[in-house]
Amino acid sequence: MAKDNKRLLAVDILQGITIAGMLLVNNPGTWSHLYRPLEHAEWIGLTPTDLVFPFFMFVMGVAMYFSLRKFNFTWNGGLLWKIVRRSVILFLIGWMVQWFGMWLRGLYNPDSSFFDDMFGHLRILGVFQRLALVYFFGSVIAVTFRAKFIPWIIGLILVVYAIILGTGNGYEFSLDNILSRVDLSVLGDAHMYHDNGLALDPEGLLSTLPCIAHVLIGFMVGKMLIDIRDNNTRMGKALLWGSVMLLVGWLLQYGIPCGKKMWSSSYVLITCGMASCILGMLIYFIDVKGHNRWCRFFQSFGVNPLFCYLMGAILSIVFGTVRLGMGSDDKPITIHSLIYDGWSAVTTTPEAASCLYAITFVCITWLFGYILYKKKIYIKI
Repeated sequence: MAKDNKRLLAVDILQGITIAGMLLVNNPGTWSHLYRPLEHAEWIGLTPTDLVFPFFMFVMGVAMYFSLRKFNFTWNGGLLWKIVRRSVILFLIGWMVQWFGMWLRGLYNPDSSFFDDMFGHLRILGVFQRLALVYFFGSVIAVTFRAKFIPWIIGLILVVYAIILGTGNGYEFSLDNILSRVDLSVLGDAHMYHDNGLALDPEGLLSTLPCIAHVLIGFMVGKMLIDIRDNNTRMGKALLWGSVMLLVGWLLQYGIPCGKKMWSSSYVLITCGMASCILGMLIYFIDVKGHNRWCRFFQSFGVNPLFCYLMGAILSIVFGTVRLGMGSDDKPITIHSLIYDGWSAVTTTPEAASCLYAITFVCITWLFGYILYKKKIYIKI
């Protein structure tokens, strides 16, 4: 990476690492035997798995600055169309993945009706839908307000959200939680994710609010990377501000518990701080020292992140649903069961087999991204 305003390779690599991580934690061999680092925290707390989605949203904010900069952060018809079109497409992709799964599972269940389930049991919000909402509102704020006001907006969002959770049983895992109450009243029980039988959606409406602050923090880091032309200084600033956010978030968690499922304000600062520090280290190794041969694997994910994640979602449904035959125990044989049973036969624990299946799945998905990468095909929404 030359010392200019071009996109840093480290940004693509961090994005690729997060996509690989999201595929890894979403596709274990079995949910009954998870490899410990690949488990989410039950409620309050933080595990390595709880870092991958916020890291992706952080890098999304960084990339958002690069993208909006082409329009000089000025409203016009082209920019408005880009923001609306991308947001709608992302939202619809989330629904289409669900519909594909409903349709494919319905082929093996004659008692089910795809058209009855199409809307009757559709989860309205999810990962793609959250990305759509935070991209839309984050972009609107970034273009409407001058950059010097955005840190104040971030702070205001995090303070208001902390108050909402603090006064609304937001840190309590129950139906009295304000997050659950709002989603139940607006979305309805049939259209929500259920955590251990409880209608408490980790991608719900209210918890989208701190995610907007999350992506705006990434936006401000992107601005910092562009404003500074020297990679050594970029690295230092990313490490400095990352350490500050990490320290502040760590201190705040004593009054504002850190948790992904409610996306608490301390969680925003801790994960953004970690992401900024890791980005700083990647800038040093990749863009300053030029040590980039190790990261080619992640670059294939990073240049087509949404395509690779979508491909992973589709493959996950196909691997777990399409039947290749019936086993001796009258259980269907699927691609998922073939791979997992194969690893189970050569490992000593189901946790190890589950982890190896997840790694295998990531590598299979990588092949699709690698083909596009070699052909220099970049799919943008």
